[in-house]
Amino acid sequence: MDNKREVQEYLTALRARLTPEAAGLTVFGGERRVPGLRREEVAQLAGISTVYYTRMERGDLSGVSESVLYALVRALQLNEAETTHLFDLAHAASAPRPRSRSQADPRISARLALMMETMRDVPAICLTRLGDPAASNALGRALFPHLFPMGRPPLNHTRYLFLDPRSQEFYPDWETSARETVSSLRLMAGQDPADRALMSLVGELSTHSTEFRTWWSGHTVRLHSSGTKRINHPIVGELTIGYDVLTIQATPGLKNTTYLPEPGTPSADALDILHSWVASQERDSLAHYGHVRARLGKGDLAEGAH
Repeated sequence: MDNKREVQEYLTALRARLTPEAAGLTVFGGERRVPGLRREEVAQLAGISTVYYTRMERGDLSGVSESVLYALVRALQLNEAETTHLFDLAHAASAPRPRSRSQADPRISARLALMMETMRDVPAICLTRLGDPAASNALGRALFPHLFPMGRPPLNHTRYLFLDPRSQEFYPDWETSARETVSSLRLMAGQDPADRALMSLVGELSTHSTEFRTWWSGHTVRLHSSGTKRINHPIVGELTIGYDVLTIQATPGLKNTTYLPEPGTPSADALDILHSWVASQERDSLAHYGHVRARLGKGDLAEGAH
């Protein structure tokens, strides 16, 4: 990732979205040629010279002090995620250029995987940083059936969102979910610009998805640790379900997401129906397994008699 270009595009986008009125500036007539704030107005709000700010917006954050960065945070009214991204870009600008490298996908421990399976009443899915399912429980797999095709490896959720047409029917608010994913990838790119697997995924999605390419160039970053999603489920119909993302401290790079609807709602009833369906599938599977075992046992006995 080209840090200089990233900084330039990011600061330009932040400046363009903030109006003088929202920044508390008084504007006296005249037509403005650019959307949002002018460079000199950002510099004024941050208490630095226009020349210094111009240097930063041209992509040079090397050696910029924390006090100046925080002044920009206040001037541009950045939220927590945007502040983190700005500091990540500044750190990358001042650090030696890292070599491109591939990170090994983290593996979930057997104990944690077993714990997720025993959470029978709460759908749970553990994803890697790029969206590969690392672990899940039966109800989680049933809630997101497209990600877990029968007899095949699970699908990457990020690719599913942008490259699988079924995702737009499955998520009635598809654009919201897709934009959240783009902003999460943007944050990761700022934290580790040398991550080869991340850059490969971004390149693939930029090539094959117009929406991804457009939103990626917007440099929007947000934290998405909780919220609600609407799902158009193929078995139980539409339901609205809350989600909470839990980081796994023992295994960086993995995030476990649990899903719960509001109690007493039609969505809660739908999840109960799905839970019953999963239980019936498990019972049928166990019954079939027991039947096969019994037939094999009889066959063994018959062979022994001869």
